[in-house]
Amino acid sequence: MGKYNRIFVVVLDSLGVGAMSDSLQYGDDGVDTLGHISEKMEKFEIPNLQRLGLANLHPVKGVGSAEHPMGVYTKLCEKSLGKDTMTGHWEMMGLYVTKPFVTFTEHGFPKELIDALEKETGRKVIGNKSASGTAILEELAEEEIEKGHLIVYTSADSVLQICGNEETMGLETLYHYCEIARRLTMKDEWKVGRVIARPYTGKKKGEFVRTANRHDYALKPFGKTVLNALKEAGFDVISVGKIYDIFDGEGLTASNKSKSSVQGMEQTIEIAKKEFNGLCFTNLVDFDALWGHRRNPVGYGEEIERFDKKLGELLSVLREDDLLILTADHGNDPTYTGTDHTREKVPFLAYSPSMKEGKEILEQQTFAVIGATIADNFGIKMPEGTIGSSILMEL
Repeated sequence: MGKYNRIFVVVLDSLGVGAMSDSLQYGDDGVDTLGHISEKMEKFEIPNLQRLGLANLHPVKGVGSAEHPMGVYTKLCEKSLGKDTMTGHWEMMGLYVTKPFVTFTEHGFPKELIDALEKETGRKVIGNKSASGTAILEELAEEEIEKGHLIVYTSADSVLQICGNEETMGLETLYHYCEIARRLTMKDEWKVGRVIARPYTGKKKGEFVRTANRHDYALKPFGKTVLNALKEAGFDVISVGKIYDIFDGEGLTASNKSKSSVQGMEQTIEIAKKEFNGLCFTNLVDFDALWGHRRNPVGYGEEIERFDKKLGELLSVLREDDLLILTADHGNDPTYTGTDHTREKVPFLAYSPSMKEGKEILEQQTFAVIGATIADNFGIKMPEGTIGSSILMEL
């Protein structure tokens, strides 16, 4: 039996805590997601994060340091190249990504890829730019329905997204087109992390609504992760939110889709009330998708406040032999130029009701300490080729 019977890892997607030494190489000068959000908030009420030691770890305007922080806290640097969701999560579970996933944010997809997609689907591609999913439907969905065209778009992430009207195109046809796109984008220079089917309903502007039949065609991790090792050793590996898509289901024993970050926390709280032995791995995507990419610092700050309330509920149901780890996968400074992720350090806050007191520990040079610590706790070997060393003794 390990030190902890259950470990909860909650990823506050994109909550960076300041630039890394190589951030300038990524075009990210002076970025600080958490710090800059706090500067835009009139009042910033995050008492539970404050108690765990977040403001001890990093300056947060309007939030004082805790005199006796409850958690163990530090910052993690990303060893892998890139600043993508998949890169960050894969590294947490032991994979060292040496080639960043390709993004097409600035200019859309290359003509050769679009030509190949048009040839195999028999439809003219429209869109081909970085856009909000709801905005591109308002702009182009009527044309797609009327002329039988195909809306293809991207975002600041490494994704190719295809829209399809459920009534006029049909789900199976949309999924078939996405399978074609996934095959085409296995080519190195086009290799996006995910191809996403984005079905919708409606006939005219103002009526278009995206449905719950979204389907992700993700790349599988290129090697075994700590998730695989846990599952193979007979432990529970439960995912909440985007984790299933990020790992393409690899190494999971149960998964839960979330409609929002608040719901993701509610699902995590319910899981905490049940019996299991192993890992609950949660991604809360709204910070990134709704506020970071849309450059809305106040909306982001209010999302953190909503999270903090749910964090209080989660803390109240944790058991003596539970460990909670709060972290992030990259930055997305909502005060910075453009709409891309930002290359940043991320927070590491760990708490268990069995801890006598909190403390600061040395800054870590890879996100992979998370997976290595989980493996150490459950007495399993890290898969061959993975990186990271355990900091369990500090917890």
